[in-house]
Amino acid sequence: MKVGGGASPRPGDLVVIDITGKIESSGEVFVNTFEGDKKPLALVMGSRPYSKGVCEGIEYVLKTMKAGGKRKVIVPPQLGFGENGADFDSGTGVQIPPLATLEYILEVEKVSIAPA
Repeated sequence: MKVGGGASPRPGDLVVIDITGKIESSGEVFVNTFEGDKKPLALVMGSRPYSKGVCEGIEYVLKTMKAGGKRKVIVPPQLGFGENGADFDSGTGVQIPPLATLEYILEVEKVSIAPA
């Protein structure tokens, strides 16, 4: 959707992103920081467990993005939440079913060296 500039995040870097995630089959949104007064997510590359709707597929894509970049990505179940699905305590009440394909829009706001 848009190519950013600067360096791509490396393991240990702090990445600040806006993210919308929905279940492809139902269209149910389980995370959205673009709307309202929600704050972007900050995550450290390579840190697990994932939270707030982030999964292995998101980290995989973020490795190739740069600050200011925006992408729409489809995450297959094996890079998403797999056979177990997920239940987030994010206030949406949406549960991700087992083997769900997920659709995300990601925008990288900032990439920086993580604080020591």
